[in-house]
Amino acid sequence: MFQTLFLADILAVPRMYYVVPLIIAVSFVYGATRHERLDQILVHSLRSAVWVTFFLAIILGLIWFGGFWN
Repeated sequence: MFQTLFLADILAVPRMYYVVPLIIAVSFVYGATRHERLDQILVHSLRSAVWVTFFLAIILGLIWFGGFWN
């Protein structure tokens, strides 16, 4: 009936690329809520970005692996 048109469909960009700015934004906000100095914010942001990326990779792997049972 109605077809939804997303920006990813218009630009032919895979939706997985939207996770990169999301991880960066979440990491900076999380680091800024814990520290006040810029050097500490950057270090904490980098650590949390690695943690979030690793966590999302595990979730993606579980979903991908679970797809074989369908």
